[in-house]
Amino acid sequence: MEPLQTPSPEEIHAAYLQGEQAVVALIEGRAQTLATAVTRHQEELTSLILKQGEQIQQLAARIQRIPQERTCEILDELYNSPFSESTLIESCEQVAEAVTPVDERTKEHLIQTEDVVHLDETGGRVEGQLRWMHVASTKMLTHLEMHDKRGRLAHDAIGILPKRTGKVMHDGYRSYEQYPHAQHALCNARHLRELLFVHERYQQPWAEDMLKLLLEIKQAVECAQQNQLAALSPDQIAEFENRYGELISQGLKANPPPPAPDPPVPRKRGRVKQSPAKNLVDHLHKHQLSVLAFMSDFKVPFDNNLAERDLRMVKLKQKVSGCFRSVQGARTFCRIRSYTSTARKNGLRVLDALRLAINGNPFYPPCLLAPAASAA
Repeated sequence: MEPLQTPSPEEIHAAYLQGEQAVVALIEGRAQTLATAVTRHQEELTSLILKQGEQIQQLAARIQRIPQERTCEILDELYNSPFSESTLIESCEQVAEAVTPVDERTKEHLIQTEDVVHLDETGGRVEGQLRWMHVASTKMLTHLEMHDKRGRLAHDAIGILPKRTGKVMHDGYRSYEQYPHAQHALCNARHLRELLFVHERYQQPWAEDMLKLLLEIKQAVECAQQNQLAALSPDQIAEFENRYGELISQGLKANPPPPAPDPPVPRKRGRVKQSPAKNLVDHLHKHQLSVLAFMSDFKVPFDNNLAERDLRMVKLKQKVSGCFRSVQGARTFCRIRSYTSTARKNGLRVLDALRLAINGNPFYPPCLLAPAASAA
């Protein structure tokens, strides 16, 4: 702020010679200059305070994975101003409310899009009880949602999988099988781990050969993509399918069904207990089309790593903070994390995305602004 210049004796004398009105005009002019300066700097100060408030709110929403008490300490040290946990919770809830329209439009897009939608879930403690964080995502979008259950009740409540007819990628958890209208693809990273376990634990050659076959098909697909091909040749597909079937036959031969008890006993409810090797070969046999979906359609990835990466922050939050104190806090976390993950996938800095949301203009990815293409 520039120092206010008081009238000099010469200015006062010159005004006096011009008359009383000139003196009054001189004084009023300087008073108006003072009032204008004060008003201008009040506006600058108000703008600075509001800007600092926005920055605090952005940081509060950004560092959700840190315990609330520690977050308040960090904000207090950064801005030299007390910051209570209730203010932190209120700030995060305001951001979550601001990005709700983006999240709702994301869910609708995930139902309709032709892209592969990745699905996964992980358990977490909320109010001392086990609950589940579910993710549905693509390369450009992320939707996280908490539910008390892991299986069908959760899928129905979230509302994406029951309405989807396009491709979905997941780890093969049994609840996904209850939605046959969707086009299922299975995560082969999990199959590789299980095949390696069966080979090392049970010394069954078919498991090692199946592992090598899946990696060989993956390499063939990557080579075809590098050569700008849209699909493998029919001969390649037929050869891979034949080799897959032969290995399944070897696996079934090495793992026959468990013998019937003698003498017969009343059958218990549920499935008959089998070895991990038997379970794996039955799974690969039953779901061959889903296992090899990446071979038939190059849009389908080999694994479900995208969904696992989108859940990583939830696991980190659990590791650092231990648990969520409340159901509302967990839902707020999911809403904000969905928004910031989507922003990063679209090349926008997280703090910039949060600033837009706080100012009432949340970021919408281009795919949400364009008309959604319906899934096949």
